[in-house]
Amino acid sequence: MIGYVTIGTADMEKSKQFWGDLLEPLGGKLLMDIGRIAFIGSSMGEPMLAVCTPYDGNDANIGNGHMLAFPAGSRDRVDSLYARAMDLGATDDGPSGERMPTFYGGYFRDPDGNKAVFYHMG
Repeated sequence: MIGYVTIGTADMEKSKQFWGDLLEPLGGKLLMDIGRIAFIGSSMGEPMLAVCTPYDGNDANIGNGHMLAFPAGSRDRVDSLYARAMDLGATDDGPSGERMPTFYGGYFRDPDGNKAVFYHMG
């Protein structure tokens, strides 16, 4: 149902590198880059993450309450992807761990401050 989600960035090259490298273990790669917006995903027919400089020319801002959530497939994969995010320059926003009996997640913020989580349910 979701085609893509867009987040703003102040540095396109840094953002493309961060998200491309981070999502590579999940099959993510740069699919389309048209200057001020780039799409990262496994295929154009699957949900994608877009990073862009704001169309209105104003500064990119992080949304309060907005968060990207990526299913990791297992608790071990949550741990490894969370560690990968940290290695790539993310900041911790809640280390990997069980949040409730059926939800395990690791929260981080990308170099622009956008919040995301790798998670596993079950």
